[in-house]
Amino acid sequence: MPEGHTLHRLASSLSETFADRSLRVSSPQGRFAGEAAQLDGARLVTAESAGKHLFLDFEADRVVHVHLGLIGAFEVHRDVPEVPEPVGQVRLRLVHAPVPPGAGHPSYADLRGATQCDLVTSSRRDEIVAKLGPDPLRPDADPQRAWLRISRSPRAIGDLLMDQAVLAGVGNVYRAEMLFRHRTHPLRPGRTLRVGQWRAMWADLVDLMAEGVRTGRIDTVRPEHTPEAMGRAPRVDDHGGEVYVYRRTGQPCLVCGTTVRTDVLVGRNIFWCPQCQRRFRSRALQ
Repeated sequence: MPEGHTLHRLASSLSETFADRSLRVSSPQGRFAGEAAQLDGARLVTAESAGKHLFLDFEADRVVHVHLGLIGAFEVHRDVPEVPEPVGQVRLRLVHAPVPPGAGHPSYADLRGATQCDLVTSSRRDEIVAKLGPDPLRPDADPQRAWLRISRSPRAIGDLLMDQAVLAGVGNVYRAEMLFRHRTHPLRPGRTLRVGQWRAMWADLVDLMAEGVRTGRIDTVRPEHTPEAMGRAPRVDDHGGEVYVYRRTGQPCLVCGTTVRTDVLVGRNIFWCPQCQRRFRSRALQ
């Protein structure tokens, strides 16, 4: 599932391509046909993301709410010679055709495979965002909201970081890498963390996810652990980026050489180094 930086990049791309323009809106697949007809010819005001949710704000208080899920994709094509016929199951198509004809090349975007694509009002959009935890990529994010949930919870921190009601936009890659960078075992109870540890994690997430927006990939290794610095081969993975533990099960830790391990936590794989991220032991039990 795309993580928050991907949705933020997508929102920026949609805004840069289509904002303040009247669009042709259609649903070649047909599942969004009625809603698309209501939007056809309307002006897109802006696009924004909150966590893993995408919102396209059209004039007259109409908002398209999209959640890509595991396989969804929203592909933006700028300045093409001509808009091709839709291929596959296109739920939503946006087209900007310059007026008058010949004044420029058209642009289009196709949405496929999303688990959610609804036409809502701005008040409903606000309700959805209000149920999410703070998003490290949003300027209005308040990390204290997440800390209040984490500091009171007996649940594992590896579970809490993936709970979108606690922290929005963090997925499996950022979770695994954040915990490694802060030498925290994924099963450590949230309420055993100190506020200073949480603040350091939050600041790290803000920086790493902003870099992910800039580059379009997730790189989490420090300069001394890059392939160039260590004289090792670059990572080969369909997710891209250089990481410490994510999907490195059975490989040596880049820091200490211990074999990286994996297990399942609340239905998702977790990855950690048993040496760098030792299990938490409460002093009260020692």
